[in-house]
Amino acid sequence: MANPAVDKDLCIGCALCTQVCPDVFEMGADGIAQVKAGADTNAACIQEAVDQCPVGAISA
Repeated sequence: MANPAVDKDLCIGCALCTQVCPDVFEMGADGIAQVKAGADTNAACIQEAVDQCPVGAISA
């Protein structure tokens, strides 16, 4: 799987990705999701986070 990424222009800060895949995603100080430093970019939950994002802000 490619490295996950969050489009900060699309993210609405709902934090669903952090609930679905907390080992990879976290909320930044700006209230926008981000990929954790050193996150396991092969985590099985990444695709679920991509699929669950209500605005399509996550890619992998």
